[in-house]
Amino acid sequence: MSSDIFFSKSAIDHIRSVKERDENKDKFLRISISGGGCSGFQYIFKLDQESLDDDVIILEDKILLAVTDETSLPFLKGATIDYVKELGASYFKVNNPNATANCGCGSSFSV
Repeated sequence: MSSDIFFSKSAIDHIRSVKERDENKDKFLRISISGGGCSGFQYIFKLDQESLDDDVIILEDKILLAVTDETSLPFLKGATIDYVKELGASYFKVNNPNATANCGCGSSFSV
């Protein structure tokens, strides 16, 4: 199944570097949407190693890059995940065409 979620080169590079650490070899990035945050929905990024029945697998060059679930997928369709490094922080940033509004920090959105 095509997820229609895209990743920038910096996001792919960061995910791969995290997965190369011994303690993370069997883990993958899980991206999900949860109710909450200052705009109504929030992005959740976490390392996981247990798959769920409704997981949608996101591959890059036949490597498991990330997974999301069927409930979160419609909120993420067409989104681009970027990894940003700034002076005081580094984080995943979601450029989401489905969002009608975003909070100031970019971790929550509304549709």
